Amino acid sequence: MSEKLRVGILGATGMVGQRFIALLENHPWFHVALVAASPRSAGKTYEQAVEGRWKMDTPIPADVAKLVLKNVNEVEAVASEVDFVFSAVDMSKDQIREIEEAYAKTETPVVSNNSAHRWTPDVPMVVPEINPEHFAVIKYQKERLGTRRGFIAVKPNCSIQSYAPVLSAWKKFEPTEAVVSTYQAISGAGKNFKDWPEMMGNIIPFISGEEEKSEKEPLRIWGHVDDIKKCIVPSEDMKITSQCIRVPVLYGHTATVFVNFRQNPTRDQLIEAMESFRGLPQELALPSAPKQFIQYLTEDNRPQVALDVNYERGFGVSVGRLREDSIFDWKFVGLSHNTVRGAAGGAVLCAELLTAQKYITAK
Repeated sequence: MSEKLRVGILGATGMVGQRFIALLENHPWFHVALVAASPRSAGKTYEQAVEGRWKMDTPIPADVAKLVLKNVNEVEAVASEVDFVFSAVDMSKDQIREIEEAYAKTETPVVSNNSAHRWTPDVPMVVPEINPEHFAVIKYQKERLGTRRGFIAVKPNCSIQSYAPVLSAWKKFEPTEAVVSTYQAISGAGKNFKDWPEMMGNIIPFISGEEEKSEKEPLRIWGHVDDIKKCIVPSEDMKITSQCIRVPVLYGHTATVFVNFRQNPTRDQLIEAMESFRGLPQELALPSAPKQFIQYLTEDNRPQVALDVNYERGFGVSVGRLREDSIFDWKFVGLSHNTVRGAAGGAVLCAELLTAQKYITAK
């Protein structure tokens, strides 16, 4: 790409906004040209606004530190300075739906980390390796919005990233039902241990809204574009039930999964299907794409957060302990990085694919 696209980060001061900024440092296609946040932060430089609150392991990129934060609510002004935006705003769902549509109507594509539009029928919710064909629904969304280039695309919830890719790799074996328990890091709530000291040595067996997302979002990902209804129709081929638990880990969502199949795959077939699973990001060699999406670890005590959460720079999924079960057919343990693959990184990979497919272009 001869000239980098100008990117705006909406909600730039929060944890996911910070992760976007860290991931986009020296990105070959995208340049962070603008940062926006709530009115109380507007007018400050970025480094002033996040002083004492920067949660990433790497320093604030120098070219972003001096940027003056814009008011995220001044949609026209923000949109005029960028080619597209990443959205990580902290608002109510109704407010998020409203503001993301407002940006799209300025002919500014929105790639969102938020959940507000995940069930809007003509908004694609995409894991680029799994369902890139869902971007085809964007043409119907543009018809509804009355736009030429403006649209909204979203990535799914972080809680499904450690098991939905695995079940997708096993699609040919026809999985029919799964029982999933997720053990989710505190950064999924936008916090670290300094913010949330009561999580030290603690487990909380409830995360609001997570179980519904864990059970329903994979079905939408496995659905199809209905050209008559002009929307995404979720799959009905599988049932998932889940429990979601907050655990004292900073980064990394772990899942334990029990699954039944219509077919009768062997252990070797299941492992080969995982390890060979590839998608458009790998075929196109997108900048953030993991070379191998899913790795299988043979040790009995893997995957571990401490050892495996940063596999493929956090863009890959680690799996272990695949074994036959006495009630279900098979069971396994999965692990993914919740703020990279599960949040900002998943959105960056979506934006890269949208750019490669010419949905996102320079204004």
